[in-house]
Amino acid sequence: MSDHYVTPPDEKLHIEHNEQIRDHDLIDGLKNVPSAEAMHWGALDEHELAIEKKLRRRIDALIMPLVILVYLMNYIDRNNYAAARLQGLEKDLNLKADEYQVGLSILFVAYVLMQVPSNALLNYIGRPSLYLGFFVVAWGLVSALTSQVNNYGQIVACRFILGLVEAPFFAGVLFYLSKWYTKSELSFRMAIFYSGSLVSGAFGNLIAAGILSGLAGRRGMSAWQWLYIIEGTITVAIGLVICLVLPDFPDTWKALSPEMKHVANRRLAIDAAEADVDIGGGMSQIQGIKLAFLDPKTYVLAIAYHGITGTAGFQNFFPTLTATLGYNHIVSLILVAPPYIFMVFWSFAHSWMSDKVGNRFWFFVYPIPLTIIGCVIFMTTNSFGPRYFSFFLMIFVFAQNGTIYAWIANAIPRPPAKRAAALAFINSVGNAASIWTPFTYTPSSAPHYRPALGVCIGLEVVALICAVILKLILEKQNKQFARMEDEDVQLTERDMKRLQKTAEFEGISVAAARQLQKGYRFMI
Repeated sequence: MSDHYVTPPDEKLHIEHNEQIRDHDLIDGLKNVPSAEAMHWGALDEHELAIEKKLRRRIDALIMPLVILVYLMNYIDRNNYAAARLQGLEKDLNLKADEYQVGLSILFVAYVLMQVPSNALLNYIGRPSLYLGFFVVAWGLVSALTSQVNNYGQIVACRFILGLVEAPFFAGVLFYLSKWYTKSELSFRMAIFYSGSLVSGAFGNLIAAGILSGLAGRRGMSAWQWLYIIEGTITVAIGLVICLVLPDFPDTWKALSPEMKHVANRRLAIDAAEADVDIGGGMSQIQGIKLAFLDPKTYVLAIAYHGITGTAGFQNFFPTLTATLGYNHIVSLILVAPPYIFMVFWSFAHSWMSDKVGNRFWFFVYPIPLTIIGCVIFMTTNSFGPRYFSFFLMIFVFAQNGTIYAWIANAIPRPPAKRAAALAFINSVGNAASIWTPFTYTPSSAPHYRPALGVCIGLEVVALICAVILKLILEKQNKQFARMEDEDVQLTERDMKRLQKTAEFEGISVAAARQLQKGYRFMI
């Protein structure tokens, strides 16, 4: 682990740290830890396992459908800008040169700025239902009102505000799910969650095609205006449901019995070899941000995610890319759907296998060459068959998303304040790619868009390098865990300093800090 890793203790383990312990006394003390300090989280017993099964079903049945539904609308509201482009938005607003790209990228400027403060505020407030629900309603209203813009300045302003109110959702939900699921469950749930964006890519454009053919000109409004009104109104209704129905955390979910609440908390503590709580029940959010920024894994994951998001940026131009195949606007929108539908099913199988075999690295890496091959085919061919097939390869970049979301939650250690800050920072750096990559899709480079897809290839290579670096870091830290578990091993001066820093942050003895880390390994 990094020298700044913090191990949050259970209240029973919270004892005063004696800073005057000498090194030789410290080594002896590690072998004679008081029983209260040395308590290991162990494993769920048979009765608790039966309760856990019921608990997991209940969580899956309520929480997952809600977050998927919201994510579906999140991507539809964000990406209807691309569909509106084919429905006359550029002409009606008299957009020139790269003004469309500015409107696209400005959303992510606001989105990036809000990530870290929003997640810190979410963890501090402790009411995800109201916090997330409020912002869902807000972005639905902004989306609906976007239908009334009539010039370049207004669309840019609306897109910027939309980025501000959308920002709390994604990183917030990643943090929220990590408070409900163990690391062996996360990848598949992340894939299910992320399926919301894939389904939106498919059906959002089908809806847009239907509106284009059925509502264009009704009541004096263009098809793109109806698109914003209908989808924004639906989002507002869903946001109100989130406020009323989404449970906050296991401790506060009234539908759970005290026994289920106990198991819900205990299984997460066992999963991390530590309690999933902040110091004293509420670690300083500033301290959590500091700890996240002191962990090198935060930066490696952030750069890797930047590469993935930049590569996936073709989704913002997907209708434009399918339009190069030579069909009308309605058919071009319909052609977007099949690659997304294919990836919905593939990502489920992909993430289920990742959880089953307990591996993140190889499941992150194998889509990279497939995505690169897809880019090369689109850049070098002209006929319909190969170019349309290339979309099915390029879209493999989305298989990496479910893996990296789970890998982030697995690799960034608790406490919650640190995890919340790290998730927000990684998501903000990742989405920063959407600020600059739209400008690589220049009209002059149509129909092959070689500069843009060349950038996609380079970003995938960057993501691959980051994955290798992260694998090496986690392997090294797992070896340190294994060595720390061997009480007969002579601890080095560096080991002593690491344990002392952990104990100093936590207010526990060094012996307790060492005991609490037994049995934990990062998933690679």
